[in-house]
Parts: sequence; structure tokens; C-alpha cells
Amino acid sequence: MTNDLTLNNGLHIPSIGFGVFQSAPEETAAAVETALAAGYRHIDTAAGYGNEREVGDGIRRTGIDRNDIVIETKVWVSDYGYDETRHAFDKSATKLGVEQIDLLILHQPMPQHFDRTIQAYRALERLLADGQVRAIGVSNFLPHHLAALREQTEVVPAINQVELHPYYTQPAVQRANADLGILTQAWSPIGGITFYPGWGEDRRSVLDDETVGRIAAAHGKSPAQVMLRWHLQRGRSVIPKSTNAQRIAQNIDVFDFVLSPDELIAIDALDRGVRGGPDPDEVDPSTWDLIIPEP
Repeated sequence: MTNDLTLNNGLHIPSIGFGVFQSAPEETAAAVETALAAGYRHIDTAAGYGNEREVGDGIRRTGIDRNDIVIETKVWVSDYGYDETRHAFDKSATKLGVEQIDLLILHQPMPQHFDRTIQAYRALERLLADGQVRAIGVSNFLPHHLAALREQTEVVPAINQVELHPYYTQPAVQRANADLGILTQAWSPIGGITFYPGWGEDRRSVLDDETVGRIAAAHGKSPAQVMLRWHLQRGRSVIPKSTNAQRIAQNIDVFDFVLSPDELIAIDALDRGVRGGPDPDEVDPSTWDLIIPEP
């Protein structure tokens, strides 16, 4: 049901993945099961989400062959360092109930302690060489983080998962990714970060944008479907998240229409250049007091 994208090491992944960020553990297994029944074959989680075990449970409930599902997860910063990251793989694989992880990526650049980030990535390189993971990558890396990483490591990241939606398109990051052959993967692809509670009263959901709404009406689609289609036609991987069965199914039903060049340009023009999530240069995630428990 989903179109494939090819990573720089030849691995094929579905263009639409299913995200479980902020999905409560008790809801995650059912949501993953629903997503796989709807046609998703790429599940994105993270050690820091606290729901890897439930992702594995949801996958096993379906009876779908493990080889038909791409599992992506992230190493949290408290497990950065060479030996620590090797052990982080063991923790995640055990919780997921798998022997091999398809995509293992670093969750944050953590520039305040970048020596640990480099050691963590070198551990990913070893896991890749040993066949314990099929591809490695990063998340929330800005161009200068990528440049610094490339100076001290061997394997070009396969993906860089970043905040990206019509109100925040990160063109410099996309260019840097493209120059290095890194796939841009969008978290918050329909702008969910713009309407999370606690972010202030001046934020406006991209789902309510007039331009997106007009284009959606013209195609008989929802604003979310239009935004996901926009990402796909721009060559990006997307990770929409929901625990609602109807929206889960709707988010993958985006292959029966095509946005025109003018519509793509109109959505591109909505960029406000304002980040919704934390700035990876300004925050030190090692201070967030998040320790990943043993299985």
C-alpha cells in the first residue's frame, strides 16, 4: 500500500511509517496492531518513548512476518558512549522482541557533549558491520552537527529524522541531507507540534490553515492527507502518529491523488521558519533526567 524509498545503503523502507511518540504504553500495542492491519509496514518508536515493549507486542499480535515490517527506534542520550550504545541496542532489541533492528538512530545531537555522540555513532557503525542493524541514522541533527559527525565517523547516516511540516520546513537541513545522500524523515509531519498543549496561545494548528484546507477541499481529502501527500511528492519519509483507528487508516490513504506543482509550491510557501519543538543547539537533553531502564 505504501511506496518504498531506498536508503543510501540500498535498504528499502515504506514512505509512510507509523509513529508512537506520546502514545501511552497501554494504548501502543493496540495502535500498532491497528496500523499494521491498515497497511503500514514501518513502525517508528524510541527507547525514550517508554513503549518499545508494547510496539513489539502489537507487531506479534498481527502474525505478520517480521521480515515484512521495518522497525525503527532511537538511542536516548543517557545511553550515548561506545559501550553504552552497544548495550542500548541490547535493551531495545529485547524489549521489541527482535534479534535485528532495521533502523537504529541517535535521538539527539547533544552538541554540549558531542564526544559522547561520536562514540555512540561509532557503536552504531559496529552494530551495522556486525549485522545487528540494517541501517543507522540520526535525529534532530542540524547541518553543522552532520558536518561534525562526518569528520569523525565513516558511515553516512541513512536518515535524519527532524521536525518538518508546512509551518517549519527546515530548508537548510533538507539541503544538507540531500548533499550527503541522507533521507529526510519528518516527525510531526502534519504539524502536531503546533497544537500540543502548553506551547502558548499564539500557536495555530497547521490543520486549520486556509491554504491547506482549500487544497484539501479541491481533492476531497483531509488537511492531514494533503500534508502527507505534499511530503511524499517532495521525496520525504513521514511518521504520522495517532491512536484513533479512523485517523490511522486515513493517514495512509494518500496514494489515490496527486498535488499539482502550484499546490506544492503554495504549501512550501507556508513556512514560517519557527521551530515548534526544542532547539537541538539550545537544549542539553542530558539534563532531562531520562534513564532508559533495563528490560
